[in-house]
Amino acid sequence: MLTRFKIQNNKMVGANLVSMILLMHAIVGFPFHARGLSMTYYMMSCPFAEQIVKNSVNNALQADPTLAAGLIRMLFHDCFIEGCDASILLDSTKDNTAEKDSPANLSLRGYEIIDDAKQKIENRCPGVVSCADIVAMAARDAVFWAGGPYYDIPKGRFDGKRSKIEDTRNLPSPFLNASQLIQTFGQRGFTPQDVVALSGAHTLGVARCSSFKARLTVPDSSLDSTFANTLSKTCSAGDNAEQPFDATRNDFDNAYFNALQMKSGVLFSDQTLFNTPRTRNLVNGYALNQAKFFFDFQQAMRKMSNLDVKLGSQGEIRQNCRSIN
Repeated sequence: MLTRFKIQNNKMVGANLVSMILLMHAIVGFPFHARGLSMTYYMMSCPFAEQIVKNSVNNALQADPTLAAGLIRMLFHDCFIEGCDASILLDSTKDNTAEKDSPANLSLRGYEIIDDAKQKIENRCPGVVSCADIVAMAARDAVFWAGGPYYDIPKGRFDGKRSKIEDTRNLPSPFLNASQLIQTFGQRGFTPQDVVALSGAHTLGVARCSSFKARLTVPDSSLDSTFANTLSKTCSAGDNAEQPFDATRNDFDNAYFNALQMKSGVLFSDQTLFNTPRTRNLVNGYALNQAKFFFDFQQAMRKMSNLDVKLGSQGEIRQNCRSIN
């Protein structure tokens, strides 16, 4: 009788354990695979890779918090051109002008953080971790360091071998209206909600006068007059003068959306999100509910990080992120 009770009890424990494992899988999505990527890609080959990237990012941002915006922008500019393949990191050569030397990318910052993480990883696990994965992880860690949501991403991207300045014409312009933004992002699989959530990355960082001065030359009813004076004062210092996107330039929060409600969006492509009925409710929702913004942003960033990734023979694992092998 006692033996039968033990057998039945063991079966119940086993069943409960299986149910718990299945529940955990459903909650955290582990193991997660997307287009050949995996959350556990480096578990055996380089288990300290993510911690090394995180340490490099945290150390750099403690010294200069403004670099958080640079790392996030780097991911956007990488993934939008040829997919998330670290093509943005390649230096120009005598025979080729690379993406990073495009006028649209000259203000990108944070390359040295990627170099630092890559060198330290190569010292531990040579030839294993791609630069493309490091860029994706660094952007994720920068969001979290600045106070934003933490989100995990699958790994296993390979590095691309192409980086050409002419490809950067496909980057979204700061002069696009909401419909054009939705179309441009929609061609890459993003929804209007994704567009507004990803635009919220402008809660960090600054814009240069050259990207918004055109708004000051004609009457603009969507631009608060007092804020217009602020922008004009900024531009009096020249095209490279910088204007923060919101009042908390180093904090990842929903202040950007509050600014849009007050007609204080810096770029035309920012303010158009509030001016357009199709996206206004999303802006208002994120301005009211930061947790909702955080949730939608992390979902959109996962999608961005998986954009047109290269796998296996489609790419390589660079030894140096600035040059192909």
